[in-house]
Amino acid sequence: MFGVFLPIANGGWIVSKNTPTLDGLYETNREAAITADRIGLDFIMSMAKFRGFGGETNHWATSMESMTMMAGLAEATKTVKVWATVHALLSNPAVVAKMVTTLDHISKGRAGLNIVAGAYREEFSQMGAWDDSLSHGDRYQLTEEWITIIKRLWSEPSVTFKGRFFDMEDCQSDPKPISRPRPDLIAAGQSDRGFDFSTTHADACFIGGRSVEERRGHSRRAREIAAEKGKTIKVCAMCTVIHADTDAKAESMLQRFEDGADLGAIMAQMKSWGIAPDSLAAMARKVGVSQNHSVVGSPETCREKIEEYMETCDLDGVMLIFPDYKVGLEMFGDILPKLRQRFPAQNHEPA
Repeated sequence: MFGVFLPIANGGWIVSKNTPTLDGLYETNREAAITADRIGLDFIMSMAKFRGFGGETNHWATSMESMTMMAGLAEATKTVKVWATVHALLSNPAVVAKMVTTLDHISKGRAGLNIVAGAYREEFSQMGAWDDSLSHGDRYQLTEEWITIIKRLWSEPSVTFKGRFFDMEDCQSDPKPISRPRPDLIAAGQSDRGFDFSTTHADACFIGGRSVEERRGHSRRAREIAAEKGKTIKVCAMCTVIHADTDAKAESMLQRFEDGADLGAIMAQMKSWGIAPDSLAAMARKVGVSQNHSVVGSPETCREKIEEYMETCDLDGVMLIFPDYKVGLEMFGDILPKLRQRFPAQNHEPA
């Protein structure tokens, strides 16, 4: 699978003063979605973000709302899957079931839901939605109930559910999605609880890591846990692509981005991930402007590095990030046929 992580928030995914301007607004995302659709990508996905990280660039302070933006992009595209993100802590499952169904009808069966169980304290507390009494495990238990209700509402005429967090009494949701057997479900998380959730409920899980070795370990762990349940799951990871005519020019571009690193925004981002205050500065300098795996070089070099990354980390797909989405997606369209030959699309069995 090859897809793109849309630039739904300003600055995109490279935290630097020296990157091309990405405003996070609808027209920028619409252009990227239409190009992704035209070149034959499998999916487009957007995150849900409600507060930025400050710094000189005020990184991610401006953003669209994921579900409504993807509804617009469903009308603007024809074949690419449209995956929206929802935080389980913020939305009632009956409402989300109806929202995704609506997206599925608009897109004629191309909808997907990226499920987020976790939360950032500052982002949620600003709207009174942070509950200190909920542990990491509690949030996953809540999300388990949440997605169970959603899946039942997509397939049953009426749902009665008595749980710790949700209480449904003869809850009805019509029409049903037109996707068969239902819209795609996507999740991420590297904890044992996260892997258990993904392999139980999702069709695909996104993994991360601080090194290729760590990502490979997470990928294999996800597959092992799924196999123990008698299931299979697709495993994907994010990948930043920085290209130019030559390898040297691409490396120079990356250096220019690094020279313009917005350390204030990066440190705020690290803080939101739970990094200790006395380690923020050192960690910000270490991780650099992109916290994801990056391939850098000419188009041909990028293709070779993507192939190596997918094979080494045992991935079924990558979700692409670009400093300039228009230029980057056009380039990726040129190398996609060879990548398809190496990694042909495979159907998955829904969870």
